[in-house]
Amino acid sequence: MELESKVFVAGHRGLVGNALVSHLKEKGYTNILTASHQDLDLTRQDATEQFFRQNKPEYVFLCAAKVGGIHANNSYGAEFIYQNATIASNVIQASHVSGVKKLLNLGSSCIYPKFATQPIPEQALLSGALEPTNQAYAIAKIYAIYLCYYYFKQYGANFISAMPANLYGPHDTFDLENSHVLPALIRKFYEATRDKKAQVVVWGDGSPLREFLYSKDLAEALLFLMQHVDANEQYTHINVGSGEECSIKVLAEHVQSISGFEGTIVWDAKRPNGTPRKCMDSSLIHSLGWKAKVSLQEGLQATYNWYTSQC
Repeated sequence: MELESKVFVAGHRGLVGNALVSHLKEKGYTNILTASHQDLDLTRQDATEQFFRQNKPEYVFLCAAKVGGIHANNSYGAEFIYQNATIASNVIQASHVSGVKKLLNLGSSCIYPKFATQPIPEQALLSGALEPTNQAYAIAKIYAIYLCYYYFKQYGANFISAMPANLYGPHDTFDLENSHVLPALIRKFYEATRDKKAQVVVWGDGSPLREFLYSKDLAEALLFLMQHVDANEQYTHINVGSGEECSIKVLAEHVQSISGFEGTIVWDAKRPNGTPRKCMDSSLIHSLGWKAKVSLQEGLQATYNWYTSQC
């Protein structure tokens, strides 16, 4: 991918897309295509194919998705599976028809079984039952992985997929109804500190273990994969993780410390915990030469600073 190559970042306003566009610009890429949802509805096949015909992107990063935390996934399964599967279908098909040189599809670690071997290798895909609370989203993402794989197998398309760990960073969704655990914690502790509340209630019992990846690290990994990894028969996707794991309890305590909240944390154990542990085996991408650089503490502070600057 040359610096003047025409690169389409689908979903450029989201957590990943925003970080990726910034990273591409920092590296000197000068021909970056973006389109807001108002200008291009990727769930419409005709509009997506027209965009590709008119703009003729050479490289595509498929970051567009409907995302959310446990509550959103559990409550709006039909929307999560329909919208994500439809976006993947339209962008991947349009990329194939218009002759895109290479496509990178962004997935999620939730594709893996609830009780997968830890750390989770790429080969664990489809080896067991999914976590029920995010099953709809996971199925849509698994579909996209195999759609890329079979376009490669049948047509020779250079379409690859990356599966990141739990993501966080600036431009995340901080809405309490639809956000993931980390942005939800940041908002809760910020507001509790601001309003001088006595306690913060957190879902679950704090025991689940999670691996977190800062959005800027993922942006670097996506460009690295686009430059160095081609579609092949050995694997359908590549894990991208930090290797840094902590419990939700410890995570909440980190955010509490950053926010300066002096009250107490109340754990609502009647709420779902989700998968008990989710740490990915990222030895493949590490062996190719990429590793995360931003520590959890550093990333949390940067994300908290960004969020509070928007309030």
